[in-house]
Amino acid sequence: MGRAVRVLIVDDSALVRQVLSELLSQDPTLEVVGTAADPLIAREKIRTLRPDVLTLDVEMPRMDGLAFLEELMRIQPMPVVMVSAVTTAGCEATLRALELGAVDFITKPRLDLRERLPEVAREVIEKVKGAARARPRRLALPPPPPVRANRPFAFRTTDRLIAVGASTGGTEALRVFLAALPPDSPGVVVVQHMPERFTRAFAERLDRLCAVRVKEAGEGDRVLAGHVLVAPGSHHLRVIRDGATFVVRLGGDPPVNHHRPSVDVLFESCAEAAGPNAVGVIMTGMGEDGARGLLALRRAGGRTLAQDEVTSVVFGMPRAAIALGAAERVLPLERLAAEALRLATSADPGRERPDAAGVG
Repeated sequence: MGRAVRVLIVDDSALVRQVLSELLSQDPTLEVVGTAADPLIAREKIRTLRPDVLTLDVEMPRMDGLAFLEELMRIQPMPVVMVSAVTTAGCEATLRALELGAVDFITKPRLDLRERLPEVAREVIEKVKGAARARPRRLALPPPPPVRANRPFAFRTTDRLIAVGASTGGTEALRVFLAALPPDSPGVVVVQHMPERFTRAFAERLDRLCAVRVKEAGEGDRVLAGHVLVAPGSHHLRVIRDGATFVVRLGGDPPVNHHRPSVDVLFESCAEAAGPNAVGVIMTGMGEDGARGLLALRRAGGRTLAQDEVTSVVFGMPRAAIALGAAERVLPLERLAAEALRLATSADPGRERPDAAGVG
């Protein structure tokens, strides 16, 4: 067994520091080597304790978490998990932290809901361990310029769609992917593992940055060219055919692969409803969610892509999909949008269909 992952907790609340320390200490592969009440203390403790992962509160005295994170990522990039308040301001600050290079975030534990602490413990432990395996980044990735086609896109509004699934590292990967799409691209549906309230802020932020229109999906929304629908936190998103159009259905049924929304649920619905008219893209993320769904989509004649290891913050979900034979091609992040667009606007969708064993 290798050495434990060394964690430094930075939070101005003594009670939150204590609770996070207790939760993380439940896992023998994690070691809380110290805590700090503000970033100025944290600077010194990073030098002396050499942690592998930092948990960082967004709002703190003397120096806020975002300013400290930006400084840290310029000078000494390391895996950081943000601790966020579930407020509008907290959502915006957390999304900015992910742009600056934070690997992931957890919502601040509700100390009045002690019965939920086992569930919170699982999430905190999973995300800190995932962060320890992540590739820290120096500030935000610049998106490539929007893809330009050499000819007008030859598709009707509901002919083709692009389905994208991501988790850890996905907020920035999706920003790069969607910012590269032109305003008349095929309709896009997205599952990003993210809790309630954050998905709306995430969609609004993307809408300001992209040529396509981005919104949090609502029940019965149509999948339209030039539009992106993001699954709301705590709801599965399924695509169904309704006459000549594709629409989305939202469901509060149980989590799949510990997630709601689940990427598997999205991809499997696209396999059934769209088949050869769908392109599936699986991106950076922990675990295996989306791998089986992407295989189902490929077996149904859809085209399938996976993000490569070098550009993934965490190569869990793409690795699992590749191992199943679900990914037709494996590409770096900066090439995914152009290839997805090429496949979605091709005159011959669904060219390759692997056999029942999933081997292409």
